[in-house]
Amino acid sequence: MTESRKHTGGCHCGAVRFEVNTGLEQTITCNCSICAKSGAILTFAPASEFTLLSGEDKLSDYQFNKKIIHHLFCKVCGIRSFGRGKNPDGSDAVAINVRCLDDVDVTALTPFAYDGKNA
Repeated sequence: MTESRKHTGGCHCGAVRFEVNTGLEQTITCNCSICAKSGAILTFAPASEFTLLSGEDKLSDYQFNKKIIHHLFCKVCGIRSFGRGKNPDGSDAVAINVRCLDDVDVTALTPFAYDGKNA
């Protein structure tokens, strides 16, 4: 699972669907307040590699703390399948919840434990 390829994914109810070109060699778990409670495993992609296929009108935006990350979740089922933010260089990025990708075995991944609680 180290080469970049097209993945499809979405929320639980299917209202939100997307495609993303990304590899899964760099995934993280995070202990910040929202990631710890949601159990997300994240990977990141440039915004240019992400396409929202359906559900723009079903997304709700939640921001907290510094209000720089858009934690997007489905208004129907509540699943947070992706979020939008910026890379350290200022370019637009998308954080993908790998658990929301179709046909990905998360037990085959070795995510890095990121200390977002103290970042």
